[in-house]
Amino acid sequence: MNKTLPLYRLAHARTGDKGNRSNISVIAYRSEDFSLLQKELTEEKVRSHFGFRNPTAVKRYELPNLMAFNFVIDDALDGGVNLSLNLDSHGKSLSYWLLAMEINVDTSFL
Repeated sequence: MNKTLPLYRLAHARTGDKGNRSNISVIAYRSEDFSLLQKELTEEKVRSHFGFRNPTAVKRYELPNLMAFNFVIDDALDGGVNLSLNLDSHGKSLSYWLLAMEINVDTSFL
């Protein structure tokens, strides 16, 4: 049986930025959750989750020794820190948005 959980139940995140590009690292709390996150956190799902920011591309990098993923999200910061009038134009809060993403979990996995 499947159930959905917010990503923050299985991982934490860190965010950085460079220009109009957001860089979000997602780190599993437990090594046994890495394969589930590998399956659920696809570039397509992350791009869809950030659809309101209109990213032009999302690239996922896997770091299995760290139980982590790094997502590079292009053109999601309204031009970047110097060009945007947004309060959080450099995207620090975007990691919280990603951690709120619902993922599918097999209940036998829990």
